[in-house]
Amino acid sequence: MLSTEHKQIVTSTVPLLEAGGEALTSYFYDLLLKERADLRGMFNSAHQASGAQARALAGGVLMYAKHIDQLDALGELAGRVVNKHVSLQVQPEHYPIIGEYLLRSIREVLGSEVATPVVLEAWGAAYGQLADMLIAAEQDMYGSQAATVGGWRGFRTFRVAERVVESAEIVSFYLEPTDGGPVMVNAPGQYIAIQVVVDGAPLRRNYSLSAISDGKRYRISVKRDPGGVVSGFLHEHAKVGDTVELTAPAGVFQLVEGTRPLVLIGGGVGQTPLMAMLEAATHHGARDIYYVHFARNPAVQAFRARVEELAAACPRVKFALFYDEDPSVPGGLAPGRVSRELLASALPAERDVDVYIVGPAPFMTSVIKLLVELGVPADRCNTEFFGPHQEMALN
Repeated sequence: MLSTEHKQIVTSTVPLLEAGGEALTSYFYDLLLKERADLRGMFNSAHQASGAQARALAGGVLMYAKHIDQLDALGELAGRVVNKHVSLQVQPEHYPIIGEYLLRSIREVLGSEVATPVVLEAWGAAYGQLADMLIAAEQDMYGSQAATVGGWRGFRTFRVAERVVESAEIVSFYLEPTDGGPVMVNAPGQYIAIQVVVDGAPLRRNYSLSAISDGKRYRISVKRDPGGVVSGFLHEHAKVGDTVELTAPAGVFQLVEGTRPLVLIGGGVGQTPLMAMLEAATHHGARDIYYVHFARNPAVQAFRARVEELAAACPRVKFALFYDEDPSVPGGLAPGRVSRELLASALPAERDVDVYIVGPAPFMTSVIKLLVELGVPADRCNTEFFGPHQEMALN
């Protein structure tokens, strides 16, 4: 039971978390993944190596400690965590394990003078409250997915029905359930988790759904990342007829219908959920649509032909494609990294718009800053992260 005294103790540790939270969470992940090989498949090794996972957890723990008396203030962060956990099939029995390693890390990193029995008791109670809250929300979501037409709980076997090379770096996989049943219709912007076995170890990764669902199959479009174990496996080994395991669609980053002009801005492979949004928006409603994509060069850019096809079929669609490299791109497309001038040239004159942005965190941070400078309200800018959720520094 989390008491008032516990809350006060947890709140008092905020300065410690601000100063050394990342070191603490890095130690936690190293310890957990070293000793619990059975959980490694749920964590992306690339995110561990880059420190992104540790930074994200440190930020989340800090947010929780700051708002322990006002959990509603956690806002969308809690929803993102629940959706990611459900996608990766986090279960109630995992929480005591994580709690054990978190408290052990606090004790071993901070030392006995700081991590006294009283402090550890307070953090144990705080973690218990958070775990109960997440477990309840996740169980509700598992039940909702299973009750939806075409939905399911746990993993479901899908077959690679089609494989399409989209660019020098991106391959699309069309996935159909082997049981022949319908599939849950995903909201544009959502993702699934795919499980594959690599060198005898089951590994899970999230991938955005890059096309609107027809109720029969899904499409994911995978960029091969340097050092990416699962993306490398899919690019090299996944062929038509092979099977993989999928979880049901999840994710709070979803296209919301409206009447304001819609602006979709992607960086690199960040365009994948935006393609589903673009297709959905051309089929429903009457709003103007502005599709803006930044890529290194035309060779690595996927879906250009599809964007052109949609724009030709739907006069409401306008698009702009920008490249970091190759300034002499045929077709008169402007080169260059994201800038105020480039964004201004791609936006409608009216700044009362709804914007969805996906790409690397620095890219999204830059785009939001520039959009605000151009008169777009910050609260109209919706973002998604492919990796661990991060708070973007906009100041």
